[in-house]
Amino acid sequence: MRAIIQRVREAAVDVQDAGQSKRVGQIGSGILTLLGVEAGDTEKDLEWVLQKISKLRIFEDAEGKMNLSALDLKKEHLLVSQFTLLGDTSQGNRPGFSKAARPEVAKPLFEKAVARSRELGLKTESGQFQAEMWVSLVNDGPVTFIIESPKT
Repeated sequence: MRAIIQRVREAAVDVQDAGQSKRVGQIGSGILTLLGVEAGDTEKDLEWVLQKISKLRIFEDAEGKMNLSALDLKKEHLLVSQFTLLGDTSQGNRPGFSKAARPEVAKPLFEKAVARSRELGLKTESGQFQAEMWVSLVNDGPVTFIIESPKT
């Protein structure tokens, strides 16, 4: 499982619905996570990634050091499914997506990720699985990290 997380001042995701742009998720200060589910990923991978995201100390304390987590500060979380994070660009000019989990596997794991983020105590919004989405954000810092679940 691969996640790109960005510390944001605000973020939102819109989808096309009956020819209109419709907002499906929006947060204030917190974390935007772009989540790619890899073939072979399990709930164990999901748990590891969400624990890491929620506890990662990427917010500044009173001394200006990144020493506080989203959980510490009761920050918000916007989760967006993005299979292209698993794109292989090592050969040719057209990315290959054989590493990405099939939708019937990825969708339930993505939905569990949203539910688990809420269970961990983060106010969580999400994009819409398999929809064309427009994600907007104001990156805070900028602060961006790549998180990958360990392969055993």
